[in-house]
Amino acid sequence: MTDTVDEVDLPYDDDASQQQKIEALQERLEVLEAQNEEMRDKLLDANAENNKYQQKLERLTHENKKLKQSPLFVATVQELSEDGVIIKQHGNNQEALTEVTDEMREDLEPDDRVAVNNSLSIVKQLDDETDVRARVMQVDQSPDVTFADIGGIEAQMDEVRETVEMPLKSPEMFEDVGIDPPSGVLLHGPPGTGKTMLAKAVANETDATFIKMAGSELVHKFIGEGAKLVRDLFELARQEEPAVVFINEIDAIAAKRTESKTSGDAEVQRTMMQLLSEMDGFDDRGEIRIIAATNRFDMLDRAILRPGRFDRLIEVPNPDFEGRKQIFQIHTRNMNVSDDVDFEVLAEEVQDASGADVKAVCTEAGMFAIRDDRTEVTMDDFRNAWEKIQQEESEDDDISRTFA
Repeated sequence: MTDTVDEVDLPYDDDASQQQKIEALQERLEVLEAQNEEMRDKLLDANAENNKYQQKLERLTHENKKLKQSPLFVATVQELSEDGVIIKQHGNNQEALTEVTDEMREDLEPDDRVAVNNSLSIVKQLDDETDVRARVMQVDQSPDVTFADIGGIEAQMDEVRETVEMPLKSPEMFEDVGIDPPSGVLLHGPPGTGKTMLAKAVANETDATFIKMAGSELVHKFIGEGAKLVRDLFELARQEEPAVVFINEIDAIAAKRTESKTSGDAEVQRTMMQLLSEMDGFDDRGEIRIIAATNRFDMLDRAILRPGRFDRLIEVPNPDFEGRKQIFQIHTRNMNVSDDVDFEVLAEEVQDASGADVKAVCTEAGMFAIRDDRTEVTMDDFRNAWEKIQQEESEDDDISRTFA
């Protein structure tokens, strides 16, 4: 078949038969149909491209219109009176009386945030202000740590569960006895003893909203910023209650107050004052439980240690012999361990080891087996791992003393 109609010869001379003329016309018709189909496809493509550019034009037109609009200012509703609404504009603290529609007036309350135009007329109501950093600290997915993964600190686990988990799961038990449940627990002890793991287990075991933060995250450069973040964190907890707030390394903001006149120390103390107020202030805290952890119990201010803020002060020490044995069994339950491994002997040999040290020994023992292209971990692997960890800790201590 030819590509164009012009290339089709029409045998219309006197010598051409009727059949030849019909065949030529049919060939020409086929070419025309093919061209028509091709043009239809091009038209569809052109329409799709036109729609795409039309949408882009509408979007750019909308954005251009918004850019040409006058900016809106943020203000706070101070009072609702018969004459209108008294607002205070942020930044210059300018107060103004403005009128609003009856529909908007029903939705407004004092302290609500609103957007106003150049004439200070209320354009729309804004959502409650909450620092985005507070939202980020909310744990959406529970950690995969359970109380069965923690060994050597059974007494401490029971106290944490009584203080945090039981009031959330069985509040009626405290009502029947006629007492208020403990409001907070402070975990203190050497590094690596399982304080953070206890908090993770609570997050896993309870259905309450879990909010985690580090004390250093609450220390900020600008005046009032740290206190505002603390206020927003507890406001988020009140919105999502029942909730558990976990503050790791709380000594970063709750150290003993001094006579220092530096702006940095003053800002840290302001943040701590806000934390003290939120933990046990004038307003009821509601169904919010607090867990805090620190390695430096001696640095904490006495005000934060009193009952009402932390009703339980739980020391989490290094594990004893039975604890070390149990931790070895927990961290080797998925390992391919040879028959010569004796956990009682290992627990005796790794004296003064923390729970984190025991876990590191198990991991390093497995690495020794991998280096030797073995699938079974032997007693010698555990002993070599403990020697390596002790050597690394000794070198770290030497470096610390060098730069001290």
